[in-house]
Amino acid sequence: MDLDVFVTAHRAEWDRLDALLRRRRRLTGAEADELVVLYQRTATHLSLIQSSAPDPQLTGRLSQLVARARSAVTGTRRASWRDVTHFLGTGFPAAMYRTRHWWVPVALLSTLLAAVIGWWIGTHPEVQSAIAAPEELRELTRPGGDYETYYSSHPAASFAAQVWTNNAQAAAMCLVLGAFLCFPVIWILFLNMLNLGVGIGLMSSAGRLDTFLGLVLPHGLLELTAVFVAAGTGLRLGWTLIDPGPRTRRTALAEEGRAAVGMAIGLALVLFISGIIEGFVTPSGLPTWARITIGVVAELAFLLYAYVVGGRAVRAGEHGDVAEAERSASVPIAA
Repeated sequence: MDLDVFVTAHRAEWDRLDALLRRRRRLTGAEADELVVLYQRTATHLSLIQSSAPDPQLTGRLSQLVARARSAVTGTRRASWRDVTHFLGTGFPAAMYRTRHWWVPVALLSTLLAAVIGWWIGTHPEVQSAIAAPEELRELTRPGGDYETYYSSHPAASFAAQVWTNNAQAAAMCLVLGAFLCFPVIWILFLNMLNLGVGIGLMSSAGRLDTFLGLVLPHGLLELTAVFVAAGTGLRLGWTLIDPGPRTRRTALAEEGRAAVGMAIGLALVLFISGIIEGFVTPSGLPTWARITIGVVAELAFLLYAYVVGGRAVRAGEHGDVAEAERSASVPIAA
């Protein structure tokens, strides 16, 4: 493409678009229609220049012009409670449902890994001695020891807030670091499962696995599921860089990235509920069966939310991405 000829042919359209955008008075109906047409043409021109004859100065000018025009065409809007309702009712569960083929295998493999680590530690005294001295292990696992008192060592409200903050950070790291080709997410998952497996192994070797599970399950079911969802979403985001499918890599990463940001917000709410359970239910005087029942009910409610509500939303056309009007302009790409 001859860039000079192209610029000469279309400069008048760009100048006209710039003039319309600078108008201080309200545009007439005909001028508004002209603005939309010129915006679409200029966006196409920008795409052609980027793919055929990239020129930094011209590309920068047209990018700013297209951004200003898009803002004028779509206008601005403020978030409302309707947006919150839409996000919680369709957007967030749809995003979870769409990524279920990632986070369900992640959950199964991670749980298996924690169980194997727990079995290995619990059946090998030499591994236990490598973790800590015998006196320290007894202090951890004895009745009233560190494993039991951990959940009641701080006031419930502050403990719940601390737990929520830590778990939300872990989930956010899984979502964000997934863009780095998946490896950081796998490492974060491994550390979490290693920590859980050590607890299982040490408490089972002391004959107190039932006590450990009675302390972990009430909040751990929902907490770990949220982490698995975050990890699965992060891994999908990382895989998008490797295999974007029929979309361009930039478009695919933008779409999955926006969905991941929404997932981070939704999972923060889920982990807040888990933190409340961990702060107020786990260390409570309720019988073990009652505490575990609360955890199971919370877990089932979450899974129903993800599969039933999310599946219904996806079948209705929801993708978990932001509304189409809020997305960046998608322009044709020259072959």
